[in-house]
Amino acid sequence: MTNFKHLLLFILFSCCLNLSSGQTEEKPNILWIYLEDTSPLLGCYGSSLMSTPNIDMLAERGVLFQNAFMPAPVCSASRSSIITGAMSTSLGLHNHHSSRTKEAAIYLPDTVKTIPEIFIENGYFTFNNGKDDYNFTYDRQELYAQDYSTHPLYGKKGIPLKISALKNKTPFFGQIQLAGGKEIFSSNFKEKVDIPIDRSRIILPPYLPNHPAIVEEYANHLDAIQITDLKVGEIISELEKNDLLQNTVIFFFSDHGMRLTRHKQFLYDGGIHVPLIIADFSNSGRIGAGIKEDNLVSGIDLGTTAMGLAGIPIPKHMEGYDIFDKSIAPREYVISSRDRCDFTIDRIRSVRSKDYKYIRNFMPERPYTQLTYMDVDGVEFVRVMKELHQNNKLDANQNRFMLDERPREELYDLKKDPNELNNLANHPESKETLRKYTNILNAWILDTDDQGQYPEKKEDLKLMLGIWGKNAINPEYDALRKKYPQLEGSLWELKNAKWKTIKN
Repeated sequence: MTNFKHLLLFILFSCCLNLSSGQTEEKPNILWIYLEDTSPLLGCYGSSLMSTPNIDMLAERGVLFQNAFMPAPVCSASRSSIITGAMSTSLGLHNHHSSRTKEAAIYLPDTVKTIPEIFIENGYFTFNNGKDDYNFTYDRQELYAQDYSTHPLYGKKGIPLKISALKNKTPFFGQIQLAGGKEIFSSNFKEKVDIPIDRSRIILPPYLPNHPAIVEEYANHLDAIQITDLKVGEIISELEKNDLLQNTVIFFFSDHGMRLTRHKQFLYDGGIHVPLIIADFSNSGRIGAGIKEDNLVSGIDLGTTAMGLAGIPIPKHMEGYDIFDKSIAPREYVISSRDRCDFTIDRIRSVRSKDYKYIRNFMPERPYTQLTYMDVDGVEFVRVMKELHQNNKLDANQNRFMLDERPREELYDLKKDPNELNNLANHPESKETLRKYTNILNAWILDTDDQGQYPEKKEDLKLMLGIWGKNAINPEYDALRKKYPQLEGSLWELKNAKWKTIKN
């Protein structure tokens, strides 16, 4: 009987000890180091052209995802998807720079909460040092606990919190925005680069001509990544100095791929394939270290994975997965979408598996290279590509993207053709594969009620017409141009961060 009492006391003591441990267990801090316009051209991804020791260290400490793809190849649509855990097309947030005026306001349904709002509900302090760029209307202070500045076109920007200010604000879910590929726009960009990339060593993909302007654009991107690596090192150092690193999980990723022909704003891998590294400094053991993972990941999985690491249940409205949840089968494919980008109206969808990429162009009568903001801004590589095309100085692979029309469907065997050059859509031997991916996309459009199939609200198009004026040449602007002749180009100041109200 005495032995039984001792055993009972031991069991009760163990249960209390386990309960106590559970109650005092710290929730991890979650930090997103969030880049703009950056492709996975890093040392840890196999590039030998530059050194990225700080980013490489994150990969050594965590998991490097080799097949991470964004839901859109432009910032606002991609960021809107990431922060809601759902495709922007499901919520009507797919057109770039939507919801920028009161008349054009888009509100999330009452049943949909953003990732940071859910973290707040679960006891987290949230912040975002920099860009939001979401295509819905919201009160930023309901998402992030910091002051912010407002840009009329590009959205709200958080006034940065110093990492030292986070010591008494744990656990936190935070985002630190870095320029990434947009470092090249800095006035002292060249001065920041310690050792510039050797231009003579650059080998361009075959869809790009070996022209000095193209080489320089590509090299500038690599130089920008080297600057980014230094900034990542500074963030890690600050976390460590303030005793925050040891309980923090760091996500390192970009909103979409680099600015270049066939990349940004398009659904080839150059536009949607991004670096993604998740490093766990909390020693929880859930993530592992030094792992290279080839499972497919979508950008909509980032928020849901962060919630999973924090022990937060994932709401039913979210379409993302917790990529570390072993009970969930890996993705078979990732869907991506491109719709209006600034004033340029288009609609493209893609289905990307490990083996194939299927692209559907809903407006094949419009060229890939229809007028964009880069033409208006005089971007050098855009001008050069069009000039080389006009002078018949591009080979067949390079010239295909410059033609006046495009195929309705594209299908690429990614194992044999990683550069997506040989379109198999009309090949008889690919008939069954084409049917498979066509059906996948058709079912997805139906199941999610893809909002891109419906006309855009005139209020957003009015904003684009007011800013870009004569450059808005798509026929969707014709009726507005007749109805509001005084509007055309009258709001150009918005591009330089000035504000005017659009009146009906």
